[in-house]
Amino acid sequence: MSATNKKRLPLPRFKNEDEEREFWAAHDSADYLNWENAQKAVFPNLKTSTSHISLRLPQSLLDELKAAANARDVPYQSLMKIWLAEKIAENSFPRTTSKLKQSKS
Repeated sequence: MSATNKKRLPLPRFKNEDEEREFWAAHDSADYLNWENAQKAVFPNLKTSTSHISLRLPQSLLDELKAAANARDVPYQSLMKIWLAEKIAENSFPRTTSKLKQSKS
């Protein structure tokens, strides 16, 4: 049976998000959903959740940051955001949003 003709299993009903999360962690969505019929979702009215800033750093510091990011296989700007969020958390500054914490995941 080809992948396109494969019989799909019925989607179970979930009591809550935790139950659904556990289910999808243990099951392959390809057994339940026909991704060939999927359509790309477009959300034209969403606003970006980040702000652009300009930050001047000594070249040596930027080079070290890029090397550290490369060693962790992450973009240097992402690593910089993670480190800033960690430092803020260490110093117990009040957080106005949980977005940074979520972006670390």
